[in-house]
Amino acid sequence: QVQLVESGGGLVQAGGSLRLSCAASGRTFSRYAMGWFRQAPGKEREFVAAIAQNGASTFYADSVKGRFTISRDNAKNTVYLQMNSLKPEDTAVYYCAATVDVVTTRPHTYAYWGQGTQLTVSS
Repeated sequence: QVQLVESGGGLVQAGGSLRLSCAASGRTFSRYAMGWFRQAPGKEREFVAAIAQNGASTFYADSVKGRFTISRDNAKNTVYLQMNSLKPEDTAVYYCAATVDVVTTRPHTYAYWGQGTQLTVSS
């Protein structure tokens, strides 16, 4: 099992930047592909970005491509989401998730989830 704790959320103006972090417990972090998802009020949880176990492959939702970057540091058991050029529509609770399967964009394939961190982008 792995436990995930997100941090770094907050309030930022449109056009600004923020970096989310997700710290994982345990000594097997490198076994897990990691994903970031988000959920806005009244909307379903949606895929944002994902990264393979060794960091060699990354995937992004079209809505964030070119603005967000996912990365990981397996030595620190941490995955990051660098968010630039933020828009009000990026406002949501952001969750990190882990799966031992091949990296995927589908939330139901992720077995482990953090508690989420709120991002609010003001216009």
